[in-house]
Amino acid sequence: MSGRINLHWYLPTNGDSRGLTGSGNDSHIIGFAGGFRPPTLSYLGEVARAAEAQPFHAVLTPTGTWCEDAWIATAALSRETTRLKFLVAFRPGLISPTLVAHQAATFQRITDGRLLLNVVTGGDRFEQARFGDHLDHDARYERTAEFIQVLRGVTDESQQEPFSFKGKHYDIREARINAAPFILPAIFFGGASSAATEVATSHADVYLVWGRQPDLEADNIAKLKAQAAAKGRDLKFGVRLHVISRDTESEAWAVADKLLSWISPEQVAKARGLASKSESVGQRNMSALHADRDALPKSARDLQIHPGVWSGYGLVRGGAGTALVGSHEQVADLIEAYHNAGFDHFILSGQPHLEEAWHFGEGAAALLKSRGRLAPV
Repeated sequence: MSGRINLHWYLPTNGDSRGLTGSGNDSHIIGFAGGFRPPTLSYLGEVARAAEAQPFHAVLTPTGTWCEDAWIATAALSRETTRLKFLVAFRPGLISPTLVAHQAATFQRITDGRLLLNVVTGGDRFEQARFGDHLDHDARYERTAEFIQVLRGVTDESQQEPFSFKGKHYDIREARINAAPFILPAIFFGGASSAATEVATSHADVYLVWGRQPDLEADNIAKLKAQAAAKGRDLKFGVRLHVISRDTESEAWAVADKLLSWISPEQVAKARGLASKSESVGQRNMSALHADRDALPKSARDLQIHPGVWSGYGLVRGGAGTALVGSHEQVADLIEAYHNAGFDHFILSGQPHLEEAWHFGEGAAALLKSRGRLAPV
């Protein structure tokens, strides 16, 4: 454990609903139980302001052809908020690192330093192909490593000369981006493969994972911290989870039961088929949490992988597939357990994101704040 807890929320730029809407490699195309809320600027503004009213530091915006563009959406929402930061996800192979440095510098200046960067290499070759990117899995991570080196290099004010870089994927000549009066924002990065962890331990500021059991994550963090330390680096860790936080444990599980009742075996089969095509090791890890289930359970509790950690989300959506479920005190205790395992950053979400920001913020987050566990916003 290090430092205090940084809470972040999720911005549903792919739309929202009361059901288990999905995201990622097209697994969101499952229908929307409870009605679909389009990602209008008005609605996203409500979610962002709810996050700002609670002790959230930032909101994560996803990236992909299935959601709104993260740079444009967050730039607009920066005018709807005053202190909330935006963790902007983008794919490094589809844009110049010098251009990203330029966009980041401008974003920082017009928002007074409210940008964080989420570098998403991409584990789905089908989506990458839509953009004309046909590199294989490991080559994409090799390119990401070069990308981050350029991103840091062109904004490094300690160097007197413009930055040049000659690699396998980039040939950058005499580039310089003025980031003043700010510095390059923190770089969040995820990926569960060995190629990804090599990038993380060498170049990232915060390594992101999709939440599994706390003890399993603790072992992984210890290993990666040691790898980073051997390279002279201090790597921080973040976890992506959903939350169902209520006044009582029974109320929270009743919500999970309702979410489960709204999905069908056909939806699960379709999502499983899509996930099986992914090259993402993290996606395989999420799918493995319920791979032995051919039928939907009658009770949401049957999908617990750890007391209070529910794998129901992963039945019908790609990406983060687990949720913290329980009373506000139980959810706060679980977050502390993950914090003790080594996580400083928690990127959370819930269905629908507007209401759940308030449920969690006024419940578990308020308890964590009263315990003195939260970093100041």
